[in-house]
Amino acid sequence: MKKVLIVLLMAMIIIQFFPIDKTNPPLNEGMDFLRIKNTPEPIAKIIRNSCYDCHSNESRYPYYSNIQPFAWLVKNHIDEGRKELNFSTFATYDKKRQAHKLEESAEMLENKEMPLESYLIMHSDAKLTDEQRKQLAQYFKNIQKEIESANTL
Repeated sequence: MKKVLIVLLMAMIIIQFFPIDKTNPPLNEGMDFLRIKNTPEPIAKIIRNSCYDCHSNESRYPYYSNIQPFAWLVKNHIDEGRKELNFSTFATYDKKRQAHKLEESAEMLENKEMPLESYLIMHSDAKLTDEQRKQLAQYFKNIQKEIESANTL
């Protein structure tokens, strides 16, 4: 038993020498969702606070992202979030994809699938009230409709 604990301790020490890359990709404000859609500040604040850590190039890495294996989990969440939807590069999506991503986002908010529960454990300030969920989902639906209407003309 003592040998197992020593091996585990050594493994925990060794993995600390494999940090994650916390460099955010460069920002181009002309491609950011909040800017190109002229999002009202109250809605923009909710999106920045509850979505941008994983779904933008403006991720803020918390203190525990310096400790392995937690850092790997954080990095994986951010990479997966950006791959699924990146508000910082929203303008690069074609209009059909933009509309689809907004539809998915509204649906996930309504179903309380976002923000992830695992994220909210350490980021209670990102928790959304039912009213905020409703406002955000409606905002995404409105922008989705605008995009779809502009594409049918």
